[in-house]
Amino acid sequence: MTPEKLLKQIDFIKEIDKLKYIQRKTKLFHSDRCENDAEHSWHLALMAIVLFEHADESVDLLKVIKMVLIHDIVEIDAGDTFIYDTQKAHCNTELERLAANRIFGLLPEPQAEELIAIWEEFEAGETREAQFARAMDRLEPLLQNSSNNGGTWNEPGVNYSKVYAKKSVIRDGSSVLWEYAETLIDEGVRKGILKKS
Repeated sequence: MTPEKLLKQIDFIKEIDKLKYIQRKTKLFHSDRCENDAEHSWHLALMAIVLFEHADESVDLLKVIKMVLIHDIVEIDAGDTFIYDTQKAHCNTELERLAANRIFGLLPEPQAEELIAIWEEFEAGETREAQFARAMDRLEPLLQNSSNNGGTWNEPGVNYSKVYAKKSVIRDGSSVLWEYAETLIDEGVRKGILKKS
């Protein structure tokens, strides 16, 4: 390994430490503390390891883990947009693309190209790995909100239809997990922690 290559990799490692400072709206299980992007990504990686047997199709687990670990790195520059935000689109494609090019571009070219390609694959959501990774990304906050008396479901404008529409991405990656997710959403309505309209 050349010193130049190693220095680039170290620069990237230092840069992604900033992910620990990006706060999300969703709170930790049974807690009042909001999680940060690094905690979220770590949690998704472990969820993928534990739940990958429930993917509808065989998936490359290592690729799924890479996707969930890097999918929010762009938020270092682009920020985290609340999934139910009515003022700002959740997909800041242009901002996120610039962030991906800058942050992953700190790495040596072959690694930068690989991570950008994996990030793009996740964003497109078309491969079975991306669909399963995105299922993890939507399932985790659903579990958190269910454990926190609705959590972000109590935000203005959030209701059953919006939650159902956003969480339906889970169905693309796993029918088993989607069935469970639907149960949690319906349970939220029954408990009164998710508004029907």
